[in-house]
Amino acid sequence: MPKVQVNGIDIFYEVKGTGEPVLLIAGFMCDRTYWSLLLPHLISRYQVIRFDNRGIGQSSIPNSPYSTQEMAQDTAALLDILGLKQAHIIGHSMGGQIAQELALLYPGKVKNLILLSSLAKGNERFNSLIETWGNLAGKIDLMLYEKLILPWIFTDNFYAIPEMVDQLIEWAINYPFAPTTQGIYHQSRAIINHDTTERIKNIHCPTLVMVGKQDILTPVAFSEKLAQNIPQAELQVIEHGGHGCLIESTEIVAQAILNFLSKFK
Repeated sequence: MPKVQVNGIDIFYEVKGTGEPVLLIAGFMCDRTYWSLLLPHLISRYQVIRFDNRGIGQSSIPNSPYSTQEMAQDTAALLDILGLKQAHIIGHSMGGQIAQELALLYPGKVKNLILLSSLAKGNERFNSLIETWGNLAGKIDLMLYEKLILPWIFTDNFYAIPEMVDQLIEWAINYPFAPTTQGIYHQSRAIINHDTTERIKNIHCPTLVMVGKQDILTPVAFSEKLAQNIPQAELQVIEHGGHGCLIESTEIVAQAILNFLSKFK
């Protein structure tokens, strides 16, 4: 799996499948593997590009401030290196914030947009929580850190199966490319400082906004604001899903994505 240099850093990426290109942008503290359950649903029909944002996984982790605009520039540069003039863009959470900036900065590169569990701007509670997560990194052990975060990501139904949570924590602890203190900190500040509230009206590509009804981290109201202010946006609320819908509601999310993308072939 290759790396390319963009904007002075190395970006780690992989490409699978054939067909029209679909670019996946992961969220806070997540590298490209967060899309693993969704990937099989897409690669049978599309060429899928996954990559690690700056500050995570096997990409560079510069110890300097990040912004979602800067990460959108990283993404655009990756598309250029891969020789892709345009792609379907899918972003989850912080990845959705990056995707918004990509559509605003480089509208010609975005055929259409799918924003999962994302937001234009955090409210006070959300920003306080993300700030705390950024500050806690490195101050407590990884197991406790995961136990603090996961209740915000998954639903009661998911927690009703204890072995599911245990498996996720075990995977996170043993993952060889776990998030670093500085990567978590700088990504957290990029999320907090993101604000496209007044600019998303300038996103003119077809857009699907999707969110779990039980998402307590980026609640439905955040997605409603996106859908109301992006001119060609439609909103889909997943009845039984939380912020971790890519893991907890994979089949439903996959079908919604495929249905939406099929409109633009």
